[in-house]
Amino acid sequence: MTAAPHRDGAHPPGGRAWLESTDSRCAGVGTEMGGLLSELGKRLAERWLSLLVLPGALYLVVLAAADALGHTHPFDLPRLADQVTAWAGAPAVKNVGGQLVLLAAVLGAAAAVGLAAQALGALVERLWLAADWPTWPTLLRRLTRRQVTRRRDRWEAAARRYLPLREEAGRARALGRRTDPEERRAAHRDMTRIALERPARPTWCGDRIQAVAVRVERQYRLDLAAVWPHLWLTLPDTSRTEITAARETLTRASALAAWALLYLPPAGYWWPAALISGGLALTSATRTRAATETYALLLEAAVRLHTPDLARHLGMDHTGPLTPETGAGLNHLLLANPPVPVAD
Repeated sequence: MTAAPHRDGAHPPGGRAWLESTDSRCAGVGTEMGGLLSELGKRLAERWLSLLVLPGALYLVVLAAADALGHTHPFDLPRLADQVTAWAGAPAVKNVGGQLVLLAAVLGAAAAVGLAAQALGALVERLWLAADWPTWPTLLRRLTRRQVTRRRDRWEAAARRYLPLREEAGRARALGRRTDPEERRAAHRDMTRIALERPARPTWCGDRIQAVAVRVERQYRLDLAAVWPHLWLTLPDTSRTEITAARETLTRASALAAWALLYLPPAGYWWPAALISGGLALTSATRTRAATETYALLLEAAVRLHTPDLARHLGMDHTGPLTPETGAGLNHLLLANPPVPVAD
């Protein structure tokens, strides 16, 4: 077979070899794209299975056990086996069609429960972080304000114990002496157990993330809310990957709290479900606190390390580490101007 001629009748440069090389490259691109789509589909299926279907299926198993056993026979495995056998012997599931329908129904129900848990987890996360609590409904906002006030009073009392000890230690260092650090460290632990900075939110997790904005504003006069979207777009891929992974870990920890809430209704007629709920709640609280700490540390590290690069990217004359002057300059550049009043 000869190579197809050009419109002027001449063969393309390289003739058959050129066409074969081009076909080979196109085939290689197609193979790579197919492999990429296959890998993407595999990962999506794995996430769908691990995050939605498997936890949802376990929840359905607990519901079935609760229905079969109840409070009176909470661990009667033979009773549970007899009930499962009776369900399996139902006429509707004796043929292949019925079994397929049952399998699809179970998978669909498990995925639906998983989606409900994800949605409830998002609500739990919003309550834990409480970034927008001043906009909550009136009653909830009043209760939250009282919680913030209580936490603030406790923090200020702990700070009044810690700050004089820190100042005393500073004066001693200036004179070449050293004070016993144990009391100072204990006072500092008492204060930071409530919040790293003066509380502005009703929970430790919310205040831990808020502390990042407070600290960079105090040290660098930097408005984190205004700067962060621009900084995110200029971060290296490795930094964005680490921050995204930390944020996903926080979301998964909040989802555990949602599962803990979902296991409470079955506990009303099968009390071992309460143990599952309690274990999930404790695990969620521990993981959420650790994930929040990691996420906040990465946010603050990204601001300190990469904001100078953002300043240079925006054309500011800046060298060296981040300074208050650079922070104020970025605020001036990136804060949106207020709207101009409309004349009557």
